[in-house]
Amino acid sequence: MMVPFALILLGALAAAMAPRLMARADWPDREPVLALWVWQCVVAGVLLCCVLAMSLSAAAAWEAVRGNVFALAPHDVIEAYALGAYGFWAAPLAVLLACGGAWTAVVLTREVRSSRARRKQRRADVALRSPLLPGEERTDDSLLVLEGDRAEAWWLPGLSPQLVVTTAALRRLNGDQLDAVIAHEKGHARARHHLLLHCATALAVGFPQVPVFAAFQDQVHRLVELCADDMASRRFGRLTTALALVELNEDRGVFGPCPAQCAQVPARVDRLLAPAARLTPVRRLGMTAVAALVPVVPLLITFVPGLSALA
Repeated sequence: MMVPFALILLGALAAAMAPRLMARADWPDREPVLALWVWQCVVAGVLLCCVLAMSLSAAAAWEAVRGNVFALAPHDVIEAYALGAYGFWAAPLAVLLACGGAWTAVVLTREVRSSRARRKQRRADVALRSPLLPGEERTDDSLLVLEGDRAEAWWLPGLSPQLVVTTAALRRLNGDQLDAVIAHEKGHARARHHLLLHCATALAVGFPQVPVFAAFQDQVHRLVELCADDMASRRFGRLTTALALVELNEDRGVFGPCPAQCAQVPARVDRLLAPAARLTPVRRLGMTAVAALVPVVPLLITFVPGLSALA
């Protein structure tokens, strides 16, 4: 079987099967960090399949590309790939995959720009709600308190990240609950969850027909919140973190009939109050290693012919 065809088949299989397997699994809510790792490995494997298939197809179609791809390879290695047997479809496949790669770069760039615009607008709104007094200079404090009738707390990423808390939240939360909220938001910042969310959104918007990207976006938004909940609960306890979630969201009507996106909050509270048993360390280590092999498989498929020729 020709290597590009094997890579495309592997990528398509992973893109179709991974969301189904992850949806049936009962462990992601117990191990959100591990679940995020698995999702990232699967997405990286799918993208790697496309990149490697594009490189080999382009090498088979055009001598100039072949000279760059196999610049340091011996003649026996080049012959092992049988590039001349790829046929007339090598050039169209390479162009199609290259267009997909270019479109990926476009949607990622667009998402980065739009996220910067949103962040800039939010910072402008925060600055408008917290005007400086005469003679006062704005500092780079990481915590900013805003006047507000709604209990809210959010993290503003950027060069000078800032945690914003409203006065209503300060009135509703006691000291430990406020510390849990701060730990939750700092957990997002420490793990760079906003970057992961941007990538997931860009891929899902750019390729809406690819199941793995749509599922990746849906799951990432949920799993990053579970990860941050766990970071807060490890320091301040599950009950305190759950009560903080309730106090922040009680007035939003999320604990009754509500849209699906709001139903995550009651589920997060239930998870904190009645935690399921975690996986054993051995099983977590094994699943981590297996997930890491997902992007390795396309590399093995790509390099096996060349390595066999050298043996």
